[in-house]
Amino acid sequence: MSRDYIDIAKPGIIFGNLISTAGGFFLASRGRVDIAVLLATLTGVSLVVASGCVLNNWIDRNLDRMMKRTRNRVFARGALSARTACLYASLLGITGIALLGTAANMLCVAIVLAGFGIYVGIYSLHLKRTSVHATWIGSLAGAAPPLAGYCAVANRFDVGAVILLAIFILWQIPHYYAIAVFRFDDYAAAAIPILPVKQGTTAAKKHIVGYILVFIAATLMLTFCGYTGYSYFAVTAVSGLVWLFIAWSGFKTSDERLWARRVYIFSILAMCVMSFMMSIDFTLAG
Repeated sequence: MSRDYIDIAKPGIIFGNLISTAGGFFLASRGRVDIAVLLATLTGVSLVVASGCVLNNWIDRNLDRMMKRTRNRVFARGALSARTACLYASLLGITGIALLGTAANMLCVAIVLAGFGIYVGIYSLHLKRTSVHATWIGSLAGAAPPLAGYCAVANRFDVGAVILLAIFILWQIPHYYAIAVFRFDDYAAAAIPILPVKQGTTAAKKHIVGYILVFIAATLMLTFCGYTGYSYFAVTAVSGLVWLFIAWSGFKTSDERLWARRVYIFSILAMCVMSFMMSIDFTLAG
């Protein structure tokens, strides 16, 4: 039973958001890191993300039963009740928000709450089942953790925050389209109207390449605007171009599932590399 409570919080998603949140925090800190605020921010964001994941798992229980990959998830097999989901999610979310409000600032809290509301209220409850544009809206929620990490330090929504928001929105779209291609049968079985299912994999490939191109441009804006140095610029540009090359190879691949898995795996690597570089190669002006 204890394992069920870990699984419904989606620890893999929490870990990924920890990396991006830390990247935003270190970028804004510019070498002057308050360890107590850092730990509180990472913990608070993780708790709220976990809360959203619990509710998302409950909301998606019927969809999960239709998909081979997810049919054995906790709520899909009825191992926990709706009351348990609500209580557990509330405990996680309230604790996380209280921690952020105490240790960080209200801008950080507002960003996390906005991301939570978009993910649970708009994306999970409605758009995921009804609109091909759901990925775009969901990406706003996914960009909240790194933005919250940044604003926990900066306490203002400045140019750096705008660039960071754009970067993580643009990163998520090809990331999720790649998942939908290599999990195409599952998404089709559940009638989820994501772009590869609605418009085909060729259209998805074009969108993936296009979004990666704009993502690369957005990542480099941190250097052009004086937030990061040239080591960040070089490493991020190379990792972005490698991701683009992998995505472009999809137009001549004979195995779309394998290609999409490679795009997905490298998207995670590219995000980790970028978050690490923005953490260590900051500038003192900007």
